[in-house]
Amino acid sequence: MKYVVTGLLALSLFGCSLSVPQPPVAKQTKNLFDNDSDGVINQRDHCPKTPIDAVVDNNGCPTYVDSSEENKIHVLFANDSSVIPESYMQNISDMSAFLSKYPKTHIELKGYASPVGNAAYNVALSERRASTIRQALINDGVTPSRIKTVGFGDTDPVKAPDVEESNTLSRRVVAQVIGSQGNVVKEWTVYTVREN
Repeated sequence: MKYVVTGLLALSLFGCSLSVPQPPVAKQTKNLFDNDSDGVINQRDHCPKTPIDAVVDNNGCPTYVDSSEENKIHVLFANDSSVIPESYMQNISDMSAFLSKYPKTHIELKGYASPVGNAAYNVALSERRASTIRQALINDGVTPSRIKTVGFGDTDPVKAPDVEESNTLSRRVVAQVIGSQGNVVKEWTVYTVREN
């Protein structure tokens, strides 16, 4: 009897070990891929089109750093003239390139005249000078709606040691533009070159 019970017990144990079901297969319900290769799965990625070399936060969004720079126009004119001297054309081209780089910026050209002659005439002359610079910027591709002109006439002469120098420096058009943009912080790689 002892052998029968032991045999039945062995058979039942052997039968149990053969009837073990296969483990369940987990069904994937979340998107575990990383389409933009930023290290954050699609399910958690709030910024799905991250630049490939950007430093990202836990949501997969790139880190930005604000940067800004400024550019100026300073053009001097001959007495009673609104013709741009050739030596200032590079200054105007540089401003056109700057405005192209920062497409959301606008420029206000401020025209002035020397305190010689009629004040009303000087206002019109300063407006013509600013308009001439405006047209040169437009010719370089700047959208006209981004350029404003103002003529101040002879109301703000430049202080100088003598009258002649003051008059020369007062016949001017000036402008200052500050452009800013957010740049993506890039990951360091063995190919990164230090900028300093």
